[in-house]
Amino acid sequence: MGFFDGFTLETLQLSEGPVRLRRGGSGPPLLLLHGNPQTHAMWHLVAPRLARRFSVICPDLRGYGGSHKPAASADHAPYAKTRMAAELAELMTRLGHERFQVGSHDRGARVAHRLALDHPDRVERLAVLDIVPTLEHFERTDMAFALGYYHWFWLAQPHPFPENLINAAPEIWWGAHTSREPKPPGFFHPEALADYLAAAHDPAAITGMCEDYRAAATIDLVHDRESRAAGRKLRCPLLALWGAKGKIGGWYDPPALWRAYSSAEVLGHPVASGHYLAEEAPDEVLAAFEGFFRG
Repeated sequence: MGFFDGFTLETLQLSEGPVRLRRGGSGPPLLLLHGNPQTHAMWHLVAPRLARRFSVICPDLRGYGGSHKPAASADHAPYAKTRMAAELAELMTRLGHERFQVGSHDRGARVAHRLALDHPDRVERLAVLDIVPTLEHFERTDMAFALGYYHWFWLAQPHPFPENLINAAPEIWWGAHTSREPKPPGFFHPEALADYLAAAHDPAAITGMCEDYRAAATIDLVHDRESRAAGRKLRCPLLALWGAKGKIGGWYDPPALWRAYSSAEVLGHPVASGHYLAEEAPDEVLAAFEGFFRG
């Protein structure tokens, strides 16, 4: 199967700016959200097969890939996960999907968590790959997390310090950032890698990425603590997958942590991969998705 066979690549103008996406297939709508430092291209091994049963929508998050990239701001509000989630809700409305399911990885899964929390009548089922809730990471921070996920703290440093360093050597940074677990040459598909590196060479995308992390360390914590204090929890079934070669399963019991944030069923298990589950173990991810999502 080729790179996104049967999918269209398009850009839709939404209320705050353009969003690039691929979509294909037919059936119940399934929104797939990518992580950092990637684009929707990370789903290229998974989306075409899911499109046999679902209408699959793969956008670039704001700040990433070919979507709009708000400038850096003092309060990082344009990159608050509440705002990013609202934009995706608008996207799905624009595409005619009132209710939908969501599969998500890394930063996209943090947006997806907020999407399901803020728009509970719209998200039917949610799958998250290789994350636990943002609050849990920060409130449980210890030496292992600070060193293992040092980029959470470095990318959140004031604009434009991290941007300037990344922009001086974007490919060296990208290669190091995506090598937390050893990878063979050619791990990333050439077309996906070209898309990732094009974004890495775009200073606006680097600022967007850093603002995403700055928001996570500031305004997102405010919103998440407000939601927790109000007793708001996820109301849809949740599937948590994590890479057995990665950090998450060693640091946490992901399903147990997610159950504290959910009033619905939580399922979860490790996958034989590192952090990039959908590219390293697509068959396992597909089997889990097809068993969890309602086609």
